[in-house]
Amino acid sequence: MNADVDILDTMNIKAQTIATLRQFDIGNKFAHLALPKAAVLIPLFVKGEELYTVMTLRSKELRTNAGEVCFPGGKRDPIDIDDVETALREAQEEIGLPHQVEVVCKLAPVFNKSGLIVTPVVGFIDQNFTASPNPAEVSAVFTVPLDLFTQEKNHSEFQGISGVVGPLHFFNYMDPISNTQYQIWGLTAWLAMLVAVCALQKKTEFEVGIDFKDALHVFEQNLLKVSKL
Repeated sequence: MNADVDILDTMNIKAQTIATLRQFDIGNKFAHLALPKAAVLIPLFVKGEELYTVMTLRSKELRTNAGEVCFPGGKRDPIDIDDVETALREAQEEIGLPHQVEVVCKLAPVFNKSGLIVTPVVGFIDQNFTASPNPAEVSAVFTVPLDLFTQEKNHSEFQGISGVVGPLHFFNYMDPISNTQYQIWGLTAWLAMLVAVCALQKKTEFEVGIDFKDALHVFEQNLLKVSKL
């Protein structure tokens, strides 16, 4: 009986989260932009009545962002039809995630430090998924409670960093499975906060300077600035 109740609770949490996130779906609003693009997959699943996401530690052998925590993702390939296809292809290549991802939405994109438009694609995966990381790209795969990215605990920020507008957010996370300490920061932290605020319908316990539920407006303002350069 308890197992049946747990399954029902998981289904309810998932259904509620999907309905909530779809309110923030940008659809194909920026598909026409002739600017370099990338996409990341933010995989979600429910465990113990709590939402979790999957993150990777990039290989130290990579030329860019080596040894950093990221979501699976990368640059758009010419063969990719859209951002969803980019995100799913990269997730399959990096961690062996099958294409049986229940894609929920695309959230507001953001410019990375290289000028790429990075679109977060959110989707649900099987909670029993076992990663098969590609060692050429990924050193580790781990899961994080999504609520971590709204809590003051383990959060810090730094101001006045060269080339960065506003504060740079950091989260320290101790993975209980591997007993490994991970530092999640920069663009990845921003995207994690974005999906956490939208999915959980709660504000961060710390000041971020913007309303993540209005992240689309923030991107449109930045896009306007880029178009004037």
